[in-house]
Amino acid sequence: MLRLNNVQVIYSDVILVLKGLSLEVPDGQIVALLGANGAGKTTTLKAISGLLKTEDGAVTDGSIEFMGKRIDGRDPEVICRQGIVQVMEGRKVLESMTVEENLRIGGYSRRDPDGVRRDMTMIYEYFPRLIERREQLAGYLSGGEQQMLVIGRALMAKPRLLLLDEPSLGLAPLLVKEIFAIIQKINQERGTTFLLVEQNAQIALGIADYGYIMENGRVVLDGPADKLRGNDDVREFYLGLSEAGRRKSFREVKFYKRRKRWVF
Repeated sequence: MLRLNNVQVIYSDVILVLKGLSLEVPDGQIVALLGANGAGKTTTLKAISGLLKTEDGAVTDGSIEFMGKRIDGRDPEVICRQGIVQVMEGRKVLESMTVEENLRIGGYSRRDPDGVRRDMTMIYEYFPRLIERREQLAGYLSGGEQQMLVIGRALMAKPRLLLLDEPSLGLAPLLVKEIFAIIQKINQERGTTFLLVEQNAQIALGIADYGYIMENGRVVLDGPADKLRGNDDVREFYLGLSEAGRRKSFREVKFYKRRKRWVF
């Protein structure tokens, strides 16, 4: 469905962020994109969705293809209409509008009112908390409810590919578990494809089919999610588990040096 081939991204004509990034997202799968802060994960999503233009960024080399057609350099609204929708980090709800108004705005470009009503019902079924608060201003929702709302709003656009940026950020563990279970359910029941950016590697790899690990603008490791979960380097550096199974302290993780078999 989606293919990035040796993509290079530069901000303000001088700051090189992505340095020949390549990855693929097959139709109907959940793909996790993992890495520490500053690895280039969010920049990757913005390169796909076209939102780099809003931050003086550009794809300067390589190509991005969606359904066999190049989309790099196209405007965000064109990419969205083709079926790619990005859920931004930080739960960007329209605070002064109600929950239902936020959801309706997600389907603003659609011309099938019956389908919009069906999808609204479907979203309330996935996120029952939202129907309880449908007339409440979005700015007064909890963090978890806001995350549910922005995912629901994105689904109202009927995306073929949903880009999720750090959906677990700032949420309690029980809420994170609930939201990731719903993401997996949407993928299984609706066939929606997900590219999921996360720092919580353990929960992301728990629902993903495939994973990529980024460092300094490049993919340094990739493979099926179950194999990444069993990889000693991933377990120790990204999941914080040593070979003995104990969780490493922050100091140990901070100064841990990965083995040189990770080829750049």
